[in-house]
Amino acid sequence: MSNSAEHLRPILATMAGIALFSAMDAVMKSASIAVGAYSAYLLRCLLGFAMIAPFWLWRNRRVPERHVMRVHVIRGVVVAFMGWTFFASLVRLPLAEAIAISFVAPLVALFLAAWLLGEKIERRAIIAAILGLAGVVVIVGGRIGQERMTQDAVTGLVLIGVSALLYAWNLVLQRQQALVAGPAEVSTFQNGIVSLALLAGAPFLLVWPEGRAWLEIGAGAALAVGAALFLAWAYARAEAQRLVPIEYTGFLWASLFGWLYFGERVGPTTVAGAVLIVIGCWIATRRRPEQSAV
Repeated sequence: MSNSAEHLRPILATMAGIALFSAMDAVMKSASIAVGAYSAYLLRCLLGFAMIAPFWLWRNRRVPERHVMRVHVIRGVVVAFMGWTFFASLVRLPLAEAIAISFVAPLVALFLAAWLLGEKIERRAIIAAILGLAGVVVIVGGRIGQERMTQDAVTGLVLIGVSALLYAWNLVLQRQQALVAGPAEVSTFQNGIVSLALLAGAPFLLVWPEGRAWLEIGAGAALAVGAALFLAWAYARAEAQRLVPIEYTGFLWASLFGWLYFGERVGPTTVAGAVLIVIGCWIATRRRPEQSAV
């Protein structure tokens, strides 16, 4: 396989993972409205664990080493509260606004990657992140004010802010985890540890779903497992700063799934913002001439 193809594979895998996560957001928003964010998220993770754990056990029955388990546990706890606050915010905020606010995470993650992973932040990565954020701002500028906020919108804004900060940390942990564990192991332990972290609240918060909510939670679990596999594979093969700006394509997918699932219209500002996002991703992912020759 050519060097160019090898370079593109992690990028395409990241795009696929983000697309699956965006579809999961749509079905989980509906499920969270039906049974609450806590119940929808806990059951989604339990189902996800049941889906991926047998495959991991079949492929590799070894217990992870202590330093690997430490990364699994830290990311699992971070993701537990990141996901809970995110889905709780979706119940209180329009999907477009919640997704848009969460996009401060890739910007924060670029600098966390430099601090925690020792990655050198390239100028083009910063430019790409700024362009991506600008694209989101353009899109949101055309949407905010068109959808009525709920009475507890302030709570929703606080929740999405907390979730975005945790998501930035998660992006860096995702790179650390992918370097020491395979995709199946990453997905297994993420779903398992998130479930364990959330189970303490089950006697007080769990609401049992019925009918359609079960279908949506099951679909959310399958989509989340697939996305985690794609992203774990990609982050094991490329630096976080190269893949993080691709997170912005999630807003494009959110616009599509929002239209398909909730009837949200895609206006000209969405197209304009999409152009900025695509340009930003292109700047971040293209290689320098000397890299192409390697």
